[in-house]
Amino acid sequence: MIFDLSKTNTIANTFIAEMRDENIQKDSMRFRKNLQRLGEFFAYEISKTLTYTEIETQTPLGIAKSMVLKQQPVLATILRAGLPMQDGLLKVFDRADCAFITAYRKTKKNGDFVIQIEHISAPDLEGKTVILADPMLATGLSMVLCAKELINRYKIKKLHVVAAIASTEGVKHVRANLPKADLWLGAIDDEMTSKSYIVPGLGDAGDLAFGIKA
Repeated sequence: MIFDLSKTNTIANTFIAEMRDENIQKDSMRFRKNLQRLGEFFAYEISKTLTYTEIETQTPLGIAKSMVLKQQPVLATILRAGLPMQDGLLKVFDRADCAFITAYRKTKKNGDFVIQIEHISAPDLEGKTVILADPMLATGLSMVLCAKELINRYKIKKLHVVAAIASTEGVKHVRANLPKADLWLGAIDDEMTSKSYIVPGLGDAGDLAFGIKA
């Protein structure tokens, strides 16, 4: 299943428009806040697909029945760009455990690159629903590599992939390699540069959120 936010008229599209705007991007706090708010929006949408159970709550005047989550998801992100979006997810799933993955592009002499994972810090994901967030889904290589590393370590119940902006190529790569994952995307752009930046995209989400890395 692919949820493409840009196909639906909602206030959340304003967050993406501001993140793309090169003038508004100069305000890194605003950029982080919009990523966070987008994470909250996707958390709400994903919550509709989860499993619920009925409970009874004692109020001052009687018993109220409510449907509550049967199991909290685990929120995973790829450092560092994914932190604001994960924070938004966590504001909604405020009892969820979190997982963090350190991955980076290693550029070869010919200009090509490979994705390398340095470290994974995660709770027990056995039988859990995992929401894996990263703002940009360009080639899809890092998302697939990180997801498969988690899948190889644990028997995950369900995987949700969340990204603010994706490329058509990245979506195809994820669908081919993670066919059971649901994708929650802010927008899908058709083009990429030779350095695998999405066009029109929004630039480097990590740099815009936290400053240009040396």
